[in-house]
Amino acid sequence: MVVQAYILIQTDVGKAAEVAKAIAEVKGVTLAEDVTGPYDVIVRAEARNVDELGKLVVSKVQTLSGITRTLTCPVVHI
Repeated sequence: MVVQAYILIQTDVGKAAEVAKAIAEVKGVTLAEDVTGPYDVIVRAEARNVDELGKLVVSKVQTLSGITRTLTCPVVHI
């Protein structure tokens, strides 16, 4: 089983491209794009379970320099 999520990220001014590039190198991240709108970077990530996904977000994504806020949106298939 694979758990997937989109992570919406706000960054310091002018840091979106740098943050997207750094996040793209994180194991478990399948896509990282800098975008325009209320969020600066959108990331797609996957892990084996919800616990691993949480650890990925808290220990690998949120610790990167330039990130001010994240919102994690798990993908749900009904």
